[in-house]
Amino acid sequence: MRKPAILALSAAATMALTTLAGAAQAQARTGAASATASSSASTVRYAWLKGCSKKDDYFPCGSWHLALGNGRDSVFKDAQVFPRTAKGKIDKGSFAPLSVSGDGRQVSYWRKKDGLLVVRDVTTNKVRVLPRAVSKLPKGLGMGDLATSLSRDGGLLTIDYYDSDDKIPSLIVNVRTGKVRTIPADSAVVGFSPDGKHVLVSRGTAENTSRFSVYDQDGRRTNTQVVPQVVANNSPMALADDGSSVAVLITTSSGGQRLRVYDLSADTVGDAVDVRVPKNESAKRLEWTSDGGLKLWETLDSVKTGETYRVVVHGLDTGTGATTKLDSFTVKSSLWTWCLPGE
Repeated sequence: MRKPAILALSAAATMALTTLAGAAQAQARTGAASATASSSASTVRYAWLKGCSKKDDYFPCGSWHLALGNGRDSVFKDAQVFPRTAKGKIDKGSFAPLSVSGDGRQVSYWRKKDGLLVVRDVTTNKVRVLPRAVSKLPKGLGMGDLATSLSRDGGLLTIDYYDSDDKIPSLIVNVRTGKVRTIPADSAVVGFSPDGKHVLVSRGTAENTSRFSVYDQDGRRTNTQVVPQVVANNSPMALADDGSSVAVLITTSSGGQRLRVYDLSADTVGDAVDVRVPKNESAKRLEWTSDGGLKLWETLDSVKTGETYRVVVHGLDTGTGATTKLDSFTVKSSLWTWCLPGE
């Protein structure tokens, strides 16, 4: 059973996994099968997979693609599209997870030729193969029964398993060293701090509240709190490098957007700040910047189809709500799925 996107973690202490045998396979360059992914040194704006229809059926099709910042579209043939189920069969009605680091340079995916989880630098074409024990799926789960996410620089990878009874711990994998740590099984990963040193996770409690916790890159819990509903019930959100400040975007009933910053250590919520963006834009992703501001990705969606057709990236002043347009790009139509860097 898939965990909700925002649940929060138990207060249980983190269990450390022993370093897996064969950790951090040596970097390797792969052959022509994926050379197209590095045809340009440009970073990724978004990754996408096309949707196709036949009669009354609708399904994912083709290869993964990377839409690059220079306007090019790169076919990512190395990545597995259709996941293997727990019984080893190919599921052509679903897709194997793929994620992009916040800086748009690293992509994690299941490699088609051998079924291993790998992380590729799309600007150099270098690949890091994760330990085989990480690629080995827990009993009863297939490739599609999990979610992955990369830290901003791609140095850490989280794997969140969707087991029905929430007994399989989520993993924090150091991509460079191969070391693996665990976080409690009933948690859901919300995201990384920009420096990759903290991971924000969430779980629902028995009292129908939400508990947020922060873990460091070694799997140690550094912060935890049952959070107010105004924080738990809104998104997107972002954790700062201090491991405590959580920015939350709130969409009001009138369609406006407000920003609030929650201090996880002090359990206090800052005043609401109106965000100055057009009302036809919807908040999709949020990230802290090195100067203490925020970077905000907004989407424009078709009234007729509901599909996203454009993304606008803003710089956001946390004190005034003023925004500065940083980037804007179109999103292809008829997609089965797509994701931004850092999602």
